[in-house]
Amino acid sequence: MLGVALGIGVLTVRLPPVPQPDSYHQFADQRPWLGIPNFGNVVSNLAFAVVGLWGLRFLSKPDRLKNTFIDVRERRPYAAAFFGLLLTAFGSAYYHLAPSNTRLVWDRLPMTIVFGSLVAVVITERISVEAGLKLLPFLVAIAAGSVLQWYRDELHGHGDLRFYAAVQLYSALVLLIALLLKPRYSRTYDFAIVFGFYLFAKIFETADRLIFAHGHIISGHTLKHLAAATAGFWILRMLESRKPRLNENTA
Repeated sequence: MLGVALGIGVLTVRLPPVPQPDSYHQFADQRPWLGIPNFGNVVSNLAFAVVGLWGLRFLSKPDRLKNTFIDVRERRPYAAAFFGLLLTAFGSAYYHLAPSNTRLVWDRLPMTIVFGSLVAVVITERISVEAGLKLLPFLVAIAAGSVLQWYRDELHGHGDLRFYAAVQLYSALVLLIALLLKPRYSRTYDFAIVFGFYLFAKIFETADRLIFAHGHIISGHTLKHLAAATAGFWILRMLESRKPRLNENTA
């Protein structure tokens, strides 16, 4: 994991600055409905709220966690991730009501809580519980710092998304790295499925206008929200279904 982080760090430094396109806030589906501007991109954030609340509710019931965690403290990074998803619902909805760089900060900051927390999840479950728990606040702070760095530079007229992109890339790759490390629980393949939904979310985001052009029913960005929320749901599904690995043959 450290080697991948160093590799991404070196690549980030060597690449030229990546400015945010001026057209970033011009989403394909800007239709209002029921008095809500950009209805699809705003209301689709409800999916994040549902998953976030559902996850926090599950983690708040110790009697249901006996088969989920060997050490109940391991729920902390997951709780931070679900809390980040809940905040993303509010931050992203706030942004999409009137897209601007100032509002975009509140869209991206909650997502970095999720990114940092997922890295802590893998460290906690695959390397060391103590290390993962101690690193959790630092990983979240580093991830959030990538957004603050971008916005600070944006205010000075030279915004640079390299650090923020590196944080996203690393947190996604960590899900695949987890598959290579010795698991303590069943259902390890679920991390690959979560990565798949994240990948779909990025594809939908890139194809925002192309998707909306086919029938003008739903946009790629709205689908991005739904795919990303589904990734969060799949994490919850994994937690509800998994068991500690008692031997090497546990699936």
